[in-house]
Amino acid sequence: MLTYISGGARSGKSAYAQQLALMLSPNPVYVATAHIWDEDFALRVQRHREERGPEWSLMEREQGLDQLPLSNRVVVVDCVTLWLTNIFMSANEDPDKTLAQFKREVDGLLAQSATLIVISNELGMGLHADTTLGRRFVDLQGWANQYVAQRADRAILMVSGLPLQLKPSGASPSMNTLIP
Repeated sequence: MLTYISGGARSGKSAYAQQLALMLSPNPVYVATAHIWDEDFALRVQRHREERGPEWSLMEREQGLDQLPLSNRVVVVDCVTLWLTNIFMSANEDPDKTLAQFKREVDGLLAQSATLIVISNELGMGLHADTTLGRRFVDLQGWANQYVAQRADRAILMVSGLPLQLKPSGASPSMNTLIP
């Protein structure tokens, strides 16, 4: 089972995902994909850690998430954007190599018998990136989001703390052929 939750910054994605996970399991797993780049980001990560209680198991992994032992667990993956950034940087900013590796890892996660709740950002709904690299990454993020959403059993868009059902549980995917 895969639930995909996307939205803008501070839209309530993580809080919603964590509430959902706790409804499904008394001891969920939180997979943090962040690479801590600076002190400000370290403070954000610390705030996230403090928001979760002792019932959570924490796994930190920047890429290769499909190698984590997640079978028979309820798992929150936070988030696609940081996971994709890590792959992008290790692939020398090559979008094709990045997307191929990302898809392999998503497929590997889905091969496990875990209940997955995957969080991502909708970067394309914000300001237009002002650099070539930024635009390339926004495109990459959009393709990655489409891939996860198509594979998901359920997709939710968070707006101002409110969940909007994009793909209710059991809905069939559409337009699969348009995703690179």
